[in-house]
Amino acid sequence: MRTEKIENAAQRNRDELFRFGTALLFIVGIMLFTIVRTDGGTDGILLVAAAMIGGYMAMNIGANDVANNVGPAVGSHAITLTGAIVIAAFFEAGGALVAGGDVVGTIKSGIIDPDLVADRDTFIWIMLAALLAAAVWLNFATAIGAPVSTTHSIVGGVLGAGIAAAGWYIADWSVVGQIAASWVISPVLGGLIAAGFLFLIKRSITYKRDVLTAANRMVPVLVAVMAWAFSTYLMLKGVKKLVAVSFPMALLIGVVAALLVYVIMRPHIARMTAKMENHKSSVNDLFTVPLIFAAALLSFAHGANDVANAVGPLAGINDAITEGGISTKAGIPLWVMAVGAMGIALGLALYGPKLIKTVGSEITELDKTRAFCIAMAAAITVIIASQLGLPVSSTHIAVGGVFGVGFLREYIKSSYARMLDDIRNHHADSDPEAVEAFLAEFEAADVATKGVLLRTMKAQEEADRLLGKQERRGLGRVHRVELVKRNLLLRIAAAWIITVPIAAVLSAMFFYMIRGMMLP
Repeated sequence: MRTEKIENAAQRNRDELFRFGTALLFIVGIMLFTIVRTDGGTDGILLVAAAMIGGYMAMNIGANDVANNVGPAVGSHAITLTGAIVIAAFFEAGGALVAGGDVVGTIKSGIIDPDLVADRDTFIWIMLAALLAAAVWLNFATAIGAPVSTTHSIVGGVLGAGIAAAGWYIADWSVVGQIAASWVISPVLGGLIAAGFLFLIKRSITYKRDVLTAANRMVPVLVAVMAWAFSTYLMLKGVKKLVAVSFPMALLIGVVAALLVYVIMRPHIARMTAKMENHKSSVNDLFTVPLIFAAALLSFAHGANDVANAVGPLAGINDAITEGGISTKAGIPLWVMAVGAMGIALGLALYGPKLIKTVGSEITELDKTRAFCIAMAAAITVIIASQLGLPVSSTHIAVGGVFGVGFLREYIKSSYARMLDDIRNHHADSDPEAVEAFLAEFEAADVATKGVLLRTMKAQEEADRLLGKQERRGLGRVHRVELVKRNLLLRIAAAWIITVPIAAVLSAMFFYMIRGMMLP
């Protein structure tokens, strides 16, 4: 036993050493590549440092943020962990390189006024400090198993370094207020939409007596809605830097995609259900392929959008050094985009499994139906929020969706065992056979029939009723059971709240350190 424990500990140490060594080789490779591209001097040193920190930031984005796209699919067993990592790494890198854009904002979200930055050197120090602070915070959050927003991390970094450089007046506090609002808006919207879809699936499919007939009717419609949501989402977010698409045109493309998918899926679902048993667990298998596509498309859109969190400040530093000035928008050289794409993919492969497991299985138990609802919430929430001008975080939406389906299950989960025992004990001396027959009929009925049974019993004369008033109410209501881990809820919520402040404090500290080293 002791030898086995030693061997297990040694294996964990070897695995950790391999991950650390691979990440270190990546950073060293970036350093050597950047050194070759520079002419030396102070500017060359700054660019090398920025590239290394940018690679470090990209790996942390891959380790933390990407888990939200594939975690539910892994937790529901629609795809293996290895398969999810391969799919996400490929599509994250593809989204970054294909649709990442040629220009990126260097001052994230307009959080500070670039006109108040004193000079080019100060701007470079701000970007370096912001990038390093965001990366360090993401690293820590990943280590404790807390999925946090990378966008909020870099916003906090820019805010803290900007204030350290030019004072409190440099910040746009209205933008800061919008970001604070998104701490509530994002998870609540995501949770409500995910819970709404799960409730719809339960009422229209899994609560029906003939589950397969209901699935034949509803699943093609649900998958078509998913096709509409993801097509519209990709048009608005995933490929917006390749081609500008208006909102009405994006909706139209989504409708066309939905119709095509419906035509394809309807006979496919009919063939699948013909081989299944008439049980609600069979419905799960119908959502496997849509979940794999959802994980791939979410990863592509994430790579196209969030790679800017890693390479935005790096592109700004590169632009400031090569052009000799401060710009709120900077061109992204191919090598800079490649650093971001490869870093995200590598970080996901090396350190992503920890957060994938947290999102996919540790918060609440997920099956394919619930994971489908979370994926739907991720796309639809972004579409709604973008049109209403609401600030939302993809991380907060996805995690909010997980909590949403978990809390809905708590609300509607029928805790029959305790109720049935109470009823049997109460009527043990009167007519236990009749009670058992009623309860068997009640349990086998669908939701609508349950309501009819309870109303029929209520209409009977009091003396003829098998069950009392309180017992009938007990059968009609749902009993709370704890299906969501509260300690994880508190840990994640705390991490969300402190992300911007702690990234800002770290960034201010790093700015003073960098300025102290660079000033003569």
